[in-house]
Amino acid sequence: MSLQELVSNYGYLAIGVGTFLEGETILVLGGLAAHRGFLQLPWVVACAFLGAFSGHQLYFHIGRYKGEQLLAKRPAWQAKSEKVFAMAEKHQIWLILGFSFIYGVRTVTPFLLGVAGVVSPIRFFLLSMIGTLAWAAVVASVGYFFGYALESMLGNVKQYELLIFGVFAGIGVIIWLIRHLRHR
Repeated sequence: MSLQELVSNYGYLAIGVGTFLEGETILVLGGLAAHRGFLQLPWVVACAFLGAFSGHQLYFHIGRYKGEQLLAKRPAWQAKSEKVFAMAEKHQIWLILGFSFIYGVRTVTPFLLGVAGVVSPIRFFLLSMIGTLAWAAVVASVGYFFGYALESMLGNVKQYELLIFGVFAGIGVIIWLIRHLRHR
């Protein structure tokens, strides 16, 4: 199976699952794949939005209903969570609209906002929808326009596309491993 067939067949699913979990790297790759013609940019944005938004809602509601129990078992998390609680009190709207753009906090912030209990589920739903859609569009577009930049630097990108996708996938795995090992 060629790279084009692989991306065309499983790209949207990978973007949805990847953005549910964290996903900046997979979304940049999705934008790059859209530039190469393997995927359609509007569908890349839609899949990223659905994956990330679903994750945000799940993490928020886990925080809302089980968060205090989970935090009580992990004292190290409590000190860090106080910063988010304080920020949620003062800058609630901007925090919800913008947390998607801050690498490494996209899954933690909704959880902590749920624990804090200062945001109604409806308000979180609506603001998270706006912020997540903006994030998906911006990050996918970065990948898309990165394809143009690569093309202007390298000329015919076709001969390098497997290497480019491999490097980005490798970077994503390395970042995930580093974060996973840090949490341990």
